[in-house]
Amino acid sequence: MQNISELVEQVINEENIISAVFSGIQKKAIKTFNKVTIKKVTIQNEVKYQFEYFYDKNVEHKNLEDNETKAEISNLLETYFKQALINTTHSDYHILINKKGEAKINKKAPTKKFEEVSHNRKKKYILNEGELSPFLIELGIMTSEGKIVNSKYDKFKQINRYLELVSDCIPYLDKNKTIRIIDFGCGKAYLTFALYDYLVLKMGYNVEIVGLDLKENVIKFCSNLAKKLNYDDLRFEQGDIKGFDQFGDVDMVISLHACNTATDEALAKAVNWGAKVILAVPCCQHEFLKKIKNDKMIPMMKFGIIKEKLASLLTDSVRANVLEIMGYRTQVLEFIDMEHTPKNIMIRAFFEETSNIDKVVNQYKEFKNEWSISPYIEEAFGKSLTDKL
Repeated sequence: MQNISELVEQVINEENIISAVFSGIQKKAIKTFNKVTIKKVTIQNEVKYQFEYFYDKNVEHKNLEDNETKAEISNLLETYFKQALINTTHSDYHILINKKGEAKINKKAPTKKFEEVSHNRKKKYILNEGELSPFLIELGIMTSEGKIVNSKYDKFKQINRYLELVSDCIPYLDKNKTIRIIDFGCGKAYLTFALYDYLVLKMGYNVEIVGLDLKENVIKFCSNLAKKLNYDDLRFEQGDIKGFDQFGDVDMVISLHACNTATDEALAKAVNWGAKVILAVPCCQHEFLKKIKNDKMIPMMKFGIIKEKLASLLTDSVRANVLEIMGYRTQVLEFIDMEHTPKNIMIRAFFEETSNIDKVVNQYKEFKNEWSISPYIEEAFGKSLTDKL
């Protein structure tokens, strides 16, 4: 085998990858994940390669096709890792990369047999059909026999996806104290009730959760349901994001589908409270639609629907970078699958005193200048942000 690119082509095109492990971060690499593994899976009758990225406190997944897999394996070996073990049905390949970036590839007889992993089987959720859940029954999602109502199945999957994302936040929540959580714009509070059920009844945490919404009838409904379920540490109050000042500090702030700049207000509140975890799913990002200017992007921006999507992406990019400037490790994730709702971007942030803030600040300033924008989020944050810029 002459080089890595030839090996990658061979194991994808001619052989059958069973698994792979990449480890040993290169000194030149920017530290992100610590390890990556690969396995072949079948999803809706299509064969894919599932990549698992192991970070310090969570794991992320990607399911890639052949060409994407080739590019990602090459990228991992060229940019991030010093060694890899690739198991195929034909051979085992042990790859070692020296300080000069030269690869040594040792080929041995195969040690593993392929066992197909299918993702078409029924998924195991945090909440499962057949397991009675009082709050799901009361909200009309589950029958008293434990069956999910057909018309509510998308909502059931949305709740489970939300709890999966919350589960990654557990290492940042101190089980030895009462955890304060604020849910801005909670609406009918499907996810707020799910959060309480998960953290208190399943995980055994002590919490104080406040759901906040502007609609009086919604607050009345949710308050009555919380009492009926004996969710003693869950309460609902009428009010807006900007005016809520009952707590001096909060551990976790949630803002799902807060409209336009209300998301910026929620993020500012969260950071000023010193929240360890922030979950935000922005909605109706109108702020930049009439503000953005970039002569190079006229071929995109002359089409209204594309410009609208572009403005939304720019808005969320600004928010994610501002959180990094404020010391948070920030991720932009899919909240739920596209077929269930178009509002599928979640900004998830963990306070970790991010290093390299100067670099992020410089990139952020260049980004603003490129698009000729003055984001409202800077006004929402005030001095705490402007002092860093």
